[in-house]
Amino acid sequence: MHRRPAALVTAAALLSTGLAGCSGGTAPAGRAAPDAPPKATTPAPRVPAGHAPTRTFAVGVRQLKLNRDGDRPLPVTLWYPARGEAGGPPERSASAAAGRFPVVLFSHGLGARPEDYQVLLTRWAAAGFVVAAPKFPHTGAGGDGNPLDVLNQPADVSYVLTQVLALDGKADDPLHGRLDPERVAATGHSAGGVTTIGLFTAGRDARLDAGIVFAGTALGVGTAFAGAAAPQLFVHGEADEVVGYAAGKAVYDAVPWPKAMLSLPKGDHGRALLGDTPALRVVADTTVEFLRWTLYGDAAAKKRLPADATRGGLATLDDHL
Repeated sequence: MHRRPAALVTAAALLSTGLAGCSGGTAPAGRAAPDAPPKATTPAPRVPAGHAPTRTFAVGVRQLKLNRDGDRPLPVTLWYPARGEAGGPPERSASAAAGRFPVVLFSHGLGARPEDYQVLLTRWAAAGFVVAAPKFPHTGAGGDGNPLDVLNQPADVSYVLTQVLALDGKADDPLHGRLDPERVAATGHSAGGVTTIGLFTAGRDARLDAGIVFAGTALGVGTAFAGAAAPQLFVHGEADEVVGYAAGKAVYDAVPWPKAMLSLPKGDHGRALLGDTPALRVVADTTVEFLRWTLYGDAAAKKRLPADATRGGLATLDDHL
């Protein structure tokens, strides 16, 4: 296991307690990850104004076998916009649709797998995003369940991002010319939410334009948000029995950039993310509009977001975008 900074050891012990119940190459062209996280800056546009695709895509799926430093196996599931008729199940190794698509990283919760979140993640892919979801070596299903290893996961995600973006430049790869390295978001649930927060704080990856945190907390990674402004969307159930709503709200309050928080009054730790339920549809529609705005620069999507978030009275939105 890789060494953690000494300053994080105490926080790591707290992290172990806080998440115990959670379940659920060559660098490409574009912005490079920094050696050290810069200080937070005032809000500034990261992505030029534009328009997200209006069509719904078919979805393809494939696997990458990655390994960071030889001792951290990171199998990655990729869902992506594909050619063909939309609406069916993901097709393995389907031909990619024409276009260049933003990349969205997703980090799973403790004891989970990327495919557990397929209902949500394929909706993102169908809307015009390439979704890359690694399975982490210790916190993924079948691992030893060590929650302290969450502190190593921001670096895992940055490594995965580098490897995925490199596919765009490989002439023999099916995603050659299909990825936009200048439009990238990080997302994650529970332990994956901690991972995502870490990518904007202690492990700031300067390539990231936006983040979505599902039922996350800052234990172990802190709230020193750093670097250029990157809008954040927090999604949290007010009845969360693992990561209390107040803990998630405290991190949200510390975000110095454009932000919004989608709160589900009857929501728990995130089971709504795992099935096709009315709550999942609200979450999916809200997150799609957020990604359309932050990664495609689609101002119309930002205007639609509040209505999607509050449809059916299943959630409320604190909107500071």
